[in-house]
Order: sequence, then structure tokens, then C-alpha cells
Amino acid sequence: METVNLIVAITGASGSVFGRELLVALEADERVGRVHFVASENSLRVMAEELGLSGRNNLVEKLLGCASSKTVQLSEQDIGAPIASGSYPSNGMIVLPCSMGTLASIANGMAETLIARAADVTLKERRPLILCVRETPFSRIHLRNMQLASDAGAVIFPVIPAFYNKPIDSTEMARQFVYRVLAHIGLPQKDAYIWKSGE
Repeated sequence: METVNLIVAITGASGSVFGRELLVALEADERVGRVHFVASENSLRVMAEELGLSGRNNLVEKLLGCASSKTVQLSEQDIGAPIASGSYPSNGMIVLPCSMGTLASIANGMAETLIARAADVTLKERRPLILCVRETPFSRIHLRNMQLASDAGAVIFPVIPAFYNKPIDSTEMARQFVYRVLAHIGLPQKDAYIWKSGE
């Protein structure tokens, strides 16, 4: 079976635990061969506050709790990275969480960082782009940018976790949300909760 290559970005919105659980799930998934990971500058501060992680060095290892054989970290400023080109064979991109600033850059074609450029490439190549937006309430500007991104081909997948599966803590809540995102991109997870009527 051909392995999947994905792009993952974590940006400066609250919800770092969701990004961490996404990387953990992809690391464990044998169908995934390579993950190109980009953390925005603003995400580092959020991760420090929410997860107690500091610095950019060895960030993947800090998030996973171990060294990774498949996840490659790239700098947000590295516009020459492979994922900045449509010739690189990616199977899609997930931005989780996606800040309103990142959404605005993507929706308006402002490809000035590697995250925005990779998203721009993903759209133009008609590959799946999932933007897990995180903000509340939404202003008209936010809603307009979501509409623009959706019209361009992105999937707007707000960070709205479920409660019907009775999660025991925030990590389990984040994990089940991540499983829904992965199912949407064609990577269903065996431990995902599936609603059944009458339960």
C-alpha cells in the first residue's frame, strides 16, 4: 500500500493539545510515511503556556514524548522547503489549530510564510486542506475569510469537540476530535468513537 505524506501546521490559537494529539496519531499510523510539520512563531508561546513546552529545538520530540521516524520539522520562514512547491507529492494539509491570522493569510492568498504558502499550494493543486479554526465569537471578517477559503476548496473544520462520547479529560476530547479530522482526510482511526442510536 502506498504511504501517505501529509503537511501539519500548528498556529498561534489556543488548543495546542489538539495539534499534539494529531501528531501522535499520525506517528502511530502505519499508513502515514512522512509528516512535514511547521509551527508558527506565535504557536510557540501558546504551547509554552498550555503544554509547558519551551523553544523550537526538538519540538517534535517534545510533543510526541519520543524521537520521530517520520515527522520532519520545518521553519515557518523556509519558503524554499519541499512543501512550498506543487511538485512535491503531498496528500493534503491540516492546520490545527488554525488562528484567524493564518486563516486570513490563506483566504487572501498572502503566501508570505511557509504555512500560508503550503496551504496556497495545497489549494491550487486541488489537494485536501483542512483548517481547524479556533476563535469565538466569529467576527464578520472571520466569517468572510472562512467563506473565501471554503470557496477556494478548503474545508472549514472548527475546533468544536464532542461530548456524547463522555470524554474523561481534555486529552481524550482532543484525541476524538483529531480522529474525526483524520477520517475526513481518508485516515479513519480504529479507536474513534462512532455514534450508535440507542446507546
